[in-house]
Amino acid sequence: MKNHLSVVARKLMTMYHKKEFEGVDIALKENLSDSVYENVARILYGKSYPVLDIPVEAQQLAISEQFDLKGYIISAANEQLREPRKVRVAAIQSAIVLPTTAPIKEQRDAIHRRVGIMIEASAIAGANIVCLQEAWKTFFALSYLAMPFAFCTRERLPWTEFAESVETGPTTQFLSQLAIKYGMVIISPILERDESKDDVIWNTAVVISHTGRVLGKSRKNHIPRVGDFNESSYYMESTLGHPVFETTFGKIGINICYGRHHPQNWMMYALNGAEIIFNPSATVGELSEPLWAIEARNAAIANHCFTVAINRIGTEIFPNEFTSGNGLPAHKDFGHFYGSSYIASPDGSRTPQLSRTHEGVIIGELDLNLCRQTKDAWGFRMTQRLDLYAKCFTSAADPQYKPDIRKE
Repeated sequence: MKNHLSVVARKLMTMYHKKEFEGVDIALKENLSDSVYENVARILYGKSYPVLDIPVEAQQLAISEQFDLKGYIISAANEQLREPRKVRVAAIQSAIVLPTTAPIKEQRDAIHRRVGIMIEASAIAGANIVCLQEAWKTFFALSYLAMPFAFCTRERLPWTEFAESVETGPTTQFLSQLAIKYGMVIISPILERDESKDDVIWNTAVVISHTGRVLGKSRKNHIPRVGDFNESSYYMESTLGHPVFETTFGKIGINICYGRHHPQNWMMYALNGAEIIFNPSATVGELSEPLWAIEARNAAIANHCFTVAINRIGTEIFPNEFTSGNGLPAHKDFGHFYGSSYIASPDGSRTPQLSRTHEGVIIGELDLNLCRQTKDAWGFRMTQRLDLYAKCFTSAADPQYKPDIRKE
């Protein structure tokens, strides 16, 4: 029965792909001559990257399981005193497997199996750090049948039952085994149930070391109150600040979803030493798509670090109608999650995006030496004047603040 549902899910996804525009990068590649595309891509996206040689075994796994698998090499100049610091990162954008009418445990187990296969393909391709999309394990419904991103509905049960402990929850236990098996760091954004503090719920990213131990957690700093995104009905802003995790492969930060709209949020992870900032997200086309390709890329430029933008895919239909604060009639879905995951470089260039409609894995082989090389070349960190803005921010945070406007 479970295998049958999985087959049905894939068929429905194929049907849906025919309706949705697959992506700007793909359209440009398919409709322009090679020479014209090369110039368009250079102007839009910066320098092009060599394609990563992905093992046949990983390619075959992706083909058999019907998800895209793409990889790129982002190199740095050779230095005399430092060896290259190469790390392979993988971003996974996925849909879901079983309908929400299935028992919660079966839904969770099904998505674990599905994402486990995508992690396996990433491992075969040499990934050292894997990041999943925002609250990945709560998106259990078949995207075209039933209930997934529950936060828009403001309904509690059964959706709050997906919340679990960072340290002892089934998702952490599942991924810890994979982290040990493949010797990789896994970033697992979940709906957290803080059992140590009155069972409060948080939107959290768990960082699991290559040893299988929980290295720590980062929580969502900025909560949307726009359109259908009623997330403050479930959790509030983080009080953990901007932790950066020193893994054996490099220093990483996690800027969860809506936090990408706040430049200071990216900046603080970078100031705390992040060389790679992941942005696991769940965002829909009508709300944010024109911003998507800009924000993580701009953060990479401004902060001299790599950024990894990850979004889920699919249009998710809910059993009960809900309304929003934007005056729209009651509705059962809130738009198409448009995927389009990508990796941006400190020098301002970025990889092509994954599809808007297909599940997929994008892998980047990054030379972290490029972070310092770009700092030296552009000097944004040297010229950013933190002292000046610290005074301004302190003043602006005062309720009695008056804008500094000069007039005749």
